[in-house]
Amino acid sequence: MTFSRLSVLFSLVALPLVGQVLPSGNTVRQVAKSVPQTNATLLRSSKDSTAVKDSSSKSVKEQSITEIVEYSAKDSLVFEEGGVARMYGTGSVKYGELKLDAGYIQMDMDSSLLSAVGRPDSAGKMTEDPVFKDESGEYKSKGLKYNFKSKKGLISQVVTQQGEGWIVGGTTKKMTDDVLCMVNGKYTTCENQDHPHFYLDLSKAKVKPGSYIVSGPAHLVMEDVDLPLMLPFGYFPFKGKYSSGFLMPTYGDELQRGFYLSNMGYYFAFNDYVDLALRTDLYSKGSWGVKVNSTYRKRYKFSGNFSASYVETVSGEKSLPDYSKAKDLRISWSHSQDAKADPFRTFSASVNFATSGYTRNDLASLYNQNAFAENTKSSSVSYSQRFPESPWSLSASMTVNQSSKDSTLSVSLPGLSLNMTTIYPFKRKNAVGEERWYEKIRVGYSGRMANSISNVKEYDIMHKSIIKDWRNGVMHSIPISATFNVLNYISINANMSYNERWYSSSLDKSYDPVIDKVVTDTSWGFNRVWDYTASVSASTKLYGMYQMNPKIFGNISQIRHVMSPDISLSYRPDFGQSRYGYWDEFSYLDSKGKEQVVTYSRFSNGLYGSPGRGESGTVNFSVANQVEMKIKQVTDTAINYKKVSLIDDLRFGTSYNMAADSLNWSDITASIRLKFSPSYSLNLGGSFQPYTFILNSDGNPVRVNRTQFAKYGIPGRLTGTGTSLNYTLNNDTFKKLAKIFQKKQANADAENGAKPEGTENQSTPAKPLDAESALYAPCKIPWSIGISYTVRYGQSDFNKKKLEYNYDLSQNLSFSGSLSLTDKWKFNASTSYNFDAKRLATMNCSVSRDLHCWTMTASFIPIGPYKSYNFTIAVKSSLLEDLKYEQHQNPRDNNLWK
Repeated sequence: MTFSRLSVLFSLVALPLVGQVLPSGNTVRQVAKSVPQTNATLLRSSKDSTAVKDSSSKSVKEQSITEIVEYSAKDSLVFEEGGVARMYGTGSVKYGELKLDAGYIQMDMDSSLLSAVGRPDSAGKMTEDPVFKDESGEYKSKGLKYNFKSKKGLISQVVTQQGEGWIVGGTTKKMTDDVLCMVNGKYTTCENQDHPHFYLDLSKAKVKPGSYIVSGPAHLVMEDVDLPLMLPFGYFPFKGKYSSGFLMPTYGDELQRGFYLSNMGYYFAFNDYVDLALRTDLYSKGSWGVKVNSTYRKRYKFSGNFSASYVETVSGEKSLPDYSKAKDLRISWSHSQDAKADPFRTFSASVNFATSGYTRNDLASLYNQNAFAENTKSSSVSYSQRFPESPWSLSASMTVNQSSKDSTLSVSLPGLSLNMTTIYPFKRKNAVGEERWYEKIRVGYSGRMANSISNVKEYDIMHKSIIKDWRNGVMHSIPISATFNVLNYISINANMSYNERWYSSSLDKSYDPVIDKVVTDTSWGFNRVWDYTASVSASTKLYGMYQMNPKIFGNISQIRHVMSPDISLSYRPDFGQSRYGYWDEFSYLDSKGKEQVVTYSRFSNGLYGSPGRGESGTVNFSVANQVEMKIKQVTDTAINYKKVSLIDDLRFGTSYNMAADSLNWSDITASIRLKFSPSYSLNLGGSFQPYTFILNSDGNPVRVNRTQFAKYGIPGRLTGTGTSLNYTLNNDTFKKLAKIFQKKQANADAENGAKPEGTENQSTPAKPLDAESALYAPCKIPWSIGISYTVRYGQSDFNKKKLEYNYDLSQNLSFSGSLSLTDKWKFNASTSYNFDAKRLATMNCSVSRDLHCWTMTASFIPIGPYKSYNFTIAVKSSLLEDLKYEQHQNPRDNNLWK
């Protein structure tokens, strides 16, 4: 039977009801009618000294209950003399912020005492354990006693969640300030509180819910095995919001730098928008490092991260010749602006700068194998501003490109650009009639200013002069274009581009016979260098349809060929003439007494180059081809056609310079793309050399004005080509193949008149699964294998006998795979084989195991210069992240760095 939830007012006067059990369907209010009316009046505060009298004028004790008590029970409710109520079966009591649910609850109003335990089920197992909840939190237990008045309680085997972990107490006393004092307690982050996989056995502990845990001596227990890992005391803080605190270090040792403490520091939680982490690395042989990391975010505005690291590495002893000290720096900054912040102004940053020795000296980078494969680093900071209702936009940028191979830098600082989107200056505002030809003329503008330096050593960049060593300049470009249609099928595009450069210096070269060298003088001053080009092009599309004979080609209905020819003519004057002043020459006598004339550009050091020398009138030819076929598909209800791509793109191109006196033809370019599926295609591209070679006086090959066709009868000789093929095999690969095979088999059976499978005896019921097969679930082992094959065929060394280049074939085969034997075990591996070196490159292998509340990872590199291993088993919880075991081999100890 179930009692409805009632609100009953209790006084400390004994109720004149003895041993009454409520019948089914009755309520507590029905029983309370036999109580004098004064006993059912609203309870007064315990501070009220006024006595409440019943109908017999007896004095009532001062009340200690200040609020309404709400209670209910599922099975039965028993009231006893002396203000005792017993609740059987899913009992519930609510008093203010206090709430208690249990299988059995006893409430003694005279002593203000509340007791609760679970109850056994039909099998004798205890169920419906007490769950106590107040303003301090929620507590699960096996039994409890709680005093309304003193707000103290005694709890046995309490379970409460604090932060990311759970407290399981043996005998616990709840104090008035919500502090829990316990003996023989447990602290664990395992979700299985009754039998955790691991826990810290706390001899004595004091718990302030939501704040901290302070414990006496404790030791670690794993899988019910007491481990000799002892703690003299423990302090576990809990915060409802993030706060500042110490960052615990990790320890280890190296052969060269000795024992170390890594990532020791302090975390500063300034506010909700920005934080700061300060860490340090200390080594026993004198090396040290410091790291700063800060994350910031403002919603709907911007977000970013900044980090800086400085490492000072000491190797060897001061008295020995192998002693060295290296100083390395790394700066990383990423900043992104929210798209909603400002539609006209954007700012972004992606900075990744590090000295060349930082990767091999920083402890964190040593275990990041990708850091060693990173040969280049790029950094950029950009700002852009668009002006509303205007075609103009302004942008500024800074870029740094770093090469780890030779420790060189290429820096551009600053870079400014002013751009104007394309406008139609001659278009009428109020157009009437058809569009005039001059209204199609488009004009744009782009201006760039930059200051840069290239291929300078990172240790030498601060010593370079901004005026003499850095290159700077301003570039203006004005493109003018128009598009017209001729005969409705031919598209004509006319273009003209004007470029102007501003430089602050020019070069004057001469030969000094005294020192037998070429002397270069730099002249400072404003220089205006301009040029222009013009071009016109025509393009169209030609369609060819081939109707196929069904008797010969079956279901192939049609083949369509689309040809897209393009021809263009471009012209550029000879800006090498003396009247422009862009090019100059000097002469000298060589060792044989013969005069040699050298032509040079006076602006070869200019940031945006110099106008070309020699007149150019080039005709460019290109043609693109696409071939598709249409397959007829006949069904019972309709006839459909499916398009299949035979050649997705086949393209050829070359050019002819009419103004050149020799070597008029350029290299012939060719490319093909075959599309086998929506996600897979084959791309091949290459170029062909149309001219032959001879050897000059120095024995080096030079091209001559004799074509390959004239010598060998071929249009050109291949200079090089290559492609890359990628394919992935996984669980679904063979399922798809099986479905395709079944579909083909079903179509074949339908054509032969066979009945579909399962329809031979429709009256016979399907055979049920046997008992054994029903007990086993299908085995699923997710796996994946990735294969990548790269091939390159191209020219190598020059064969002086044949007067042609030899060819080499380079190949590389890469494998990567993953396997999950179970939901908990994960295996990953990757490697590659170089056919030229005939050996495997570096191999990476990793194994991970999910241990419920723990995780285990093992990674190793069995071959290569970075051969090493790393084994870690650690608690998942971030609160106990230092409770772990690590064993690794430092890859630094395997390398002889140069």
